[in-house]
Amino acid sequence: MSSDNPPLIAHILYRFDVGGLENGVVNLINRIPQDRYRHAIISLTDATDFKKRIHTPNVEIYCLHKQAGQDPAYLWRLWKLLRRLKPAITHTRNLAALETVFIAQLAGVRRRVHSEHGWGMADLHGANRKYRLLRRSMSKLVHRYIGLSKHIEQYLHEDVGIPAAKLTQLYNGVDAERFTQNESSNVQHELLPPGFLSTDSIVFGTVGRMEPVKDQLTLTRAFIRLVEMNSAVGARLRLIMIGDGELKAPAQELLQHAGLQKQAWLPGSHDQVPALMQAMDVFVLPSRNEGISNTILEAMASGLPVVATNVGGNPELVVENETGLLVAADDPAAMAQALQQYAGNADQRSAHGAAGRRRIEQHFMLEHMVEKYLSVYDSLF
Repeated sequence: MSSDNPPLIAHILYRFDVGGLENGVVNLINRIPQDRYRHAIISLTDATDFKKRIHTPNVEIYCLHKQAGQDPAYLWRLWKLLRRLKPAITHTRNLAALETVFIAQLAGVRRRVHSEHGWGMADLHGANRKYRLLRRSMSKLVHRYIGLSKHIEQYLHEDVGIPAAKLTQLYNGVDAERFTQNESSNVQHELLPPGFLSTDSIVFGTVGRMEPVKDQLTLTRAFIRLVEMNSAVGARLRLIMIGDGELKAPAQELLQHAGLQKQAWLPGSHDQVPALMQAMDVFVLPSRNEGISNTILEAMASGLPVVATNVGGNPELVVENETGLLVAADDPAAMAQALQQYAGNADQRSAHGAAGRRRIEQHFMLEHMVEKYLSVYDSLF
């Protein structure tokens, strides 16, 4: 490989928008040395201002504007684009982009990587037979599969039938310096609504797309239960939910019906997540399923204890009763009990948060993630 003209990786994904998968792509592109690989992003649909987070120069983003449902014309546009770009590697991500592996082969791309990051509500546990068959049928065209968690790696090998020799498991990484706690931060005054916090507030927070698979309504119901369970300190409790999506309005309605709209803040998407995490005391992830959650990693790097559902890759990140608590999915009562445990114990919040930060430094640094991806890419040559 020449450092004068490094190999081009074409990252192919369904949509380039705010999300954990997309954040991982951005982190990877920004951190891979520019003399090792060049990058292009191909969005099968479109791209949003999220693309501004890419700081590496000369990264082109191409949108194919795929229509909903059957739209074979986009495959023709993809074939022409790949023939023009001549990437050394295509890296497709998740089921929505998997069928493009065949087009990459037809376009002459000799090295093809596919990674699985998790599942959506359409196939919450990866059990759909048609989707499994698609994954299995494409396996002969994929040179390397990446599972973002041990749970996904096991699924691909045992349930789908991907040969172990083709599989690599690697975790997301987090920019620990970006999420380091800053004692001098004025986030309470600069970013949060005036008067939202008091000196003795206890803040539970979450970050993510407000979509059914993320299930923020379970957290909303758990928070309402928590306030009802704590008549003495209920007025001190606060809830922050950062993100946009179809669950935002129903969550606001639940809070308003409970008379708690002034104790909750739902600002939509926000570009100051590291600073806002410093306003939280406990991070909560109520998802119905997860791969490896970037927001859990970011919360742990921020020194926060984590309450998460015991699904997907979450138990690979959260160590029960050491860095956080795990609860059943879709169970507001169980989640409320976990929140209650932290609400009444500041020492435990501090100890679990510090343990989470140490775990990040030992196992989930961004530099480790980049090294492992580079190892995968290099091995294809």
